[in-house]
Parts: sequence; structure tokens; C-alpha cells
Amino acid sequence: MKFSIGGPLKLAFRPWVEGLENIPAEGPAILASNHLSFSDSFFLPAVLERKVTFIAKAEYFTTPGIKGRMTAAFFKGVGQLPVDRSGARGAGEAAIKSGIDVIERGELFGIYPEGTRSPDGRLYRGKPGGLARVALATGAPVIPVAMIDTEKIQPPGKLMPKLMRPGIRIGKPLDFSRYNGMEHDRFVLRAVTDEVMYEIMKLSGQEYVDIYATAAKRQIAEAAKAEKDAEKAAKAQLAQAEKQAEKQADEQAQEPAERTAEPTAGEETGTQAEKQAAPDEAQAAPGAQAAPGAQAAPGARDVEQAGP
Repeated sequence: MKFSIGGPLKLAFRPWVEGLENIPAEGPAILASNHLSFSDSFFLPAVLERKVTFIAKAEYFTTPGIKGRMTAAFFKGVGQLPVDRSGARGAGEAAIKSGIDVIERGELFGIYPEGTRSPDGRLYRGKPGGLARVALATGAPVIPVAMIDTEKIQPPGKLMPKLMRPGIRIGKPLDFSRYNGMEHDRFVLRAVTDEVMYEIMKLSGQEYVDIYATAAKRQIAEAAKAEKDAEKAAKAQLAQAEKQAEKQADEQAQEPAERTAEPTAGEETGTQAEKQAAPDEAQAAPGAQAAPGAQAAPGARDVEQAGP
């Protein structure tokens, strides 16, 4: 890795480093780092003279296909250890055993106490299992490490990195020998982890969030889903409103045509009056023709009879 990738990596990105003197020239040590990017596991070993062994999820070693085999070969070649996270206790026990094995060989063991990459560049609460238990079980010193700006080079989901200069700050070793024999005390494990995370925060300058990164990712995913569902519901309501408006417009457009084709109530009344007046006129017509006829009106006959 140092010859095939480390050299070109340093040449292309020119990472700056502070605190290299805090890495022991020999003997075991635990490098506890924040985790901003997939590339963290490459930049840190590239700037060190010694080999660093990290643990990696087993999927990197078991993915089928050509790409999967190439990925597995690469991770094996750079000394990554596969950890199956499908069990009930996740990577905890496997990470502890792997870490202890590396330390007992007198090597450098790299671990990310957050357990996963930060979803937003902030520093999240460390998980007390792997880091603290390996440190207390082996007595190895813990060296806090802060990766700077690596999330800007290769954000989650991005395949091609952006050329820019990242940084690495390496703190002074932390000694937890005062807790020897207490690796099963959950309060001690929490105290050791929090102390390491505090040192990482000082080195990185990150904002600290007192929840696990996995919980933060879940909250972000749920919020994104809720926002997507709200947008979908709003679009459905808008479509329904537009459909209703079109329906009302069609109904209003049909009303003038119906009014033109069918008489109104006033027109119907006038037509009926005309129809009723027509027979009356027809009956009045014979009377008008009989007026000049042979028979005089009764009143006229009476006048004739009353004459001299």
C-alpha cells in the first residue's frame, strides 16, 4: 500500500501532518481517529512509516463479481481485517478480538470509536466497546488522531475524489493503566472512551454531538423520508385541486350553452301565456263576425219594442 498507493497519494494530495513524533517507532499502540471519509484509512497509513491495521466490514471481502474480488484483494493487501457485523452484538466482539491480536503482535491497531463515518462532519459519541476494552485488556497506549477535511475530498457516496490538501493531527499517547483489570466495568469503559473523544475533539476542532453517529444517520434518513413523503402528499393535493378546478371550469363553460338551448323560466311562462291567449282569440273571432248579423243585441230589441 505504501509503495503502490501511499507515494502517489502523498504526491497528489500533499497531506500535512502534525505530531508524527507521537507515534512510537516500535511496540504496540492504538490509533483512535475520527472518521470523516472512506479515504481516512488510506491517508493515515500513507504518512506513517509503520504499518497500521484497521478493521473493515466483512462486505468488503465477500461481495461477489469482479469488482467484489478486486475490492477484497485490495483490502487484504493493505492489511484490513474483516469483521462480520451481522451478529446480535454487531462488530463489538469481533473487533475486540481482532484488536487484541494486532496489539499482541506488537503492531499499530487503528480504530474509529464513532463506529461509522460522520454523516455531517461533526464528531459523535464514541462507542465504549472496542476501543476501551482493547486498551484495558492489553495495556497499550491510545493515541488520538484527527483527520482534517477528508470529508471534502471524498464525501459519502462520491466515487471520484477532489484534489485538495487534507490534514492529520496526532496527539500525545493516553495511558489508561490506572484502570487495569476493569475492562468489564461499563462506567470505566465509558470514561475511557469519553476521554479519548475529548482529545480528538480538541485536535480536530469539530463540534461534538452527544449521540451515536448511527442514531444520527437514522434520524437524517427518517427526516429525509418524511420530507419526501410531505412533498409527495403536497403534489398529490395540488394535482387533485387542479383536477377539481378543471372540472368546475368545464361545468361553468357548459352552462351558457345549456341556457341557450333551453328556455328560461320567464320564457316558458311567456310561451304558455301566448298558448293560452291563442284559443281565447280564436273564440272571440266568431263573436266579432256576428256583430253585423241579422239578430240584434237583446238591448236593441227591447228598445224597438218600447217605441211608439
